[in-house]
Amino acid sequence: MTRPTSVKSAGSGVEKAAQVYSALRRTRPKGKQDLRNYVKVFLGIDIPDQKVCPEHNSPMDYLWHSFSAEFAAAKATNADAIVWANRSGGKTELAAIATLLDCIFKPNCQVRILSGSGEQAGRMYEYLLGFLNNGFEGFLAGPARKRKCGFANGSAIEVLTQSPMSVRGQHIHKLRCDEVELFDEDVFAAAKFTTQSTAGLVAAMEIISTMYRPYGLMQKIVSSANQFGTPVFKWCLWEVIEKCRDRSCSQCRLWGDCQGKAKRVDGYFKIDDCITQMRRASRAGWEAEMLCKRPSLENVVFDEFDPDVHVKPIDYDSNLPVYRALDFGFVNPFVCLWIQVAEDGTVRVIDEYVRSRATIDVHAEEVKSRTPGGEERVAATFCDPAGGSVNDVTGTSVVRELRSLGIAVRYRRSGILEGIELIRRAIKAGDGKSRLIISPRCQRLIEALRCYHYPDRPGGNSELPLKDGVYDHPIDALRYFFVNYKYSGKTTSRRY
Repeated sequence: MTRPTSVKSAGSGVEKAAQVYSALRRTRPKGKQDLRNYVKVFLGIDIPDQKVCPEHNSPMDYLWHSFSAEFAAAKATNADAIVWANRSGGKTELAAIATLLDCIFKPNCQVRILSGSGEQAGRMYEYLLGFLNNGFEGFLAGPARKRKCGFANGSAIEVLTQSPMSVRGQHIHKLRCDEVELFDEDVFAAAKFTTQSTAGLVAAMEIISTMYRPYGLMQKIVSSANQFGTPVFKWCLWEVIEKCRDRSCSQCRLWGDCQGKAKRVDGYFKIDDCITQMRRASRAGWEAEMLCKRPSLENVVFDEFDPDVHVKPIDYDSNLPVYRALDFGFVNPFVCLWIQVAEDGTVRVIDEYVRSRATIDVHAEEVKSRTPGGEERVAATFCDPAGGSVNDVTGTSVVRELRSLGIAVRYRRSGILEGIELIRRAIKAGDGKSRLIISPRCQRLIEALRCYHYPDRPGGNSELPLKDGVYDHPIDALRYFFVNYKYSGKTTSRRY
């Protein structure tokens, strides 16, 4: 008679354990460690939570930021985030986890997935479906469909296509943009207007990608993050690699980059796979896509430009004359660079002025007011030769207008490649020396020197850099200086 009772008690214990387990699955994690434990227990994923490189974050830092926006003591007003991480760094899977957590713990949360390709978007959704089919089926309002699913609490997920039409008209809480580096810029521009907060739910646009082009969309986004106050969560191979336990560092191919880092972490990326991928890749590709260092410079015009070498705090030297270099524009920016040349021939760019949609008189006033030492210290103002052309409507030219406003301009006609070669020599001459220093104040010029590039697609004159309306204008102004300064006795100065 005791045996059935024993079986019944055992069965009852299993049922109670199952009930507790089910209740815990529906219990919202209260802190970062609770969240990590929840994902480990119910999804079987142990998310790395240790940053190795000083300027990096851990993958868990991103997930906690994404999840906690609605639950922090001081509720966030915006939960935007940028995730810059290495290839195979778990970005897409983490974003799928964040999406699942949003939908089960934030009632009525509307989430959309937008990726640089249909295949990439499908990968995040496949991760999500795998999670749902592993014990989370009871949260759904009905069967999950090919590109969307709904939850019993009113939350929903949908995969968007990479087109402006798909994005426009969306009013949602969370938008996860995966592999932004592959996005069409028009689609990305439209996506910026899709998220809205509602009662209890904080709007968030999450931008997730590697960065393998120094002139690509991800580079622009990361560069402007501080300006908009958007947090950047960055990690590389060393935050996700498995723990190194029994290898000889002196004989390991990773030692040059690792320097013992892999002995201090406990991630998931297999060391043997890392070694194999490093063998397959170029050094530039390895550094950009796995170490999240400076992106590959394969298509960049000034690949020798290095901010660590060429950007230094410099100020106006009253013992040296001042030169100005102008590139004209209205919709595209008007650019002025202030330059001095040291006795040893080093070109010192001490300031910049970049502005769009202003008239020449406005630019002239700004250029004069910002010139250190006043106009009497200006040895020459060099400009775009196109500024000498007479406008059929106004009957005048930019050169003539500037001269009437007190700025004498000079120019020499030259080819683009001639100016580019002179800039290259200043960046790094044949003797290995640099003769170019740029003030940190010149952020637009610095960015242009890093990102000015050749066209990605074949066709046209592949020897000429791309005129993209962004990076070419500061470079053009710098070109005009070098061409005119070299031939200073042959520049043109006209009176009207």
